[in-house]
Amino acid sequence: MALSGARRDGMELRIHESLEELSTDLADYISDLSEATIKERGTFCIAISGGSLVSLMRTLSQAPYIKTIEWAKWHIFWVDERVVAKNHADSNYKLAKDNFLSKIPFIPSHLHSINDSLTAEKAANEYEFVIRQLVRTRVVGVSEISDCPRFDLILLGMGCDGHVASLFPNHSVLDEENEWVSYIIDSPKPPPERITFTLPVIQSSANVAVVVTGSNKADMVHLAIDDVGPECPSVPAKMIQPINGKLLWFLDEPAASKLGGATQNSV
Repeated sequence: MALSGARRDGMELRIHESLEELSTDLADYISDLSEATIKERGTFCIAISGGSLVSLMRTLSQAPYIKTIEWAKWHIFWVDERVVAKNHADSNYKLAKDNFLSKIPFIPSHLHSINDSLTAEKAANEYEFVIRQLVRTRVVGVSEISDCPRFDLILLGMGCDGHVASLFPNHSVLDEENEWVSYIIDSPKPPPERITFTLPVIQSSANVAVVVTGSNKADMVHLAIDDVGPECPSVPAKMIQPINGKLLWFLDEPAASKLGGATQNSV
């Protein structure tokens, strides 16, 4: 059974006994958010990352979600992408297509991926231009606080080093404040060239969900969520605090195993 408790303002934790339970809860959450947002705005703009998060989204391609979600109203983006060919094993696009996108009836023109024939810098610039056009035509919302796009949902995983999207610890891209989409050519995790949403864009999302599983990430989950004091190392995942938005963490029990007692007992 899922546990749910508030850890600090704007954050909700959902801890699950199994990956199947987590996947179902995640599907319920996305489905409900999609329905509410489409009623309000007429469209649902979701940005996804790669990794195990994508496999957990496969439940959405099954009953009842495959029939009840208004897939034609979805616009799908990538929070980050490896600058490789779309058929490359490292491509987040390929991962999403193989595990999820090939199983749902989305509109092809609503799928917004990078131009994989460009350099990392040019691909980032072009991707930002695409998003700016969609903001201009009101497909993507805009933040009331900044000029950043306001995605309806940004889905993030987290690496063992605490990185989210392609925002790695102590990397200069964490300090980018002006661009919506940036690029790196020196990723500490291969492949080295990537594009990524910047921190201000993630912080401007209406909803951010961070999905983390596995005991190998328990230490970093603790650093990212618990109040461990000023001596805490720079953890990009800890920096995710949406402005005027909601933050949810979906965890399995191994990933949550080192959280503080206040979190574990908050149900």
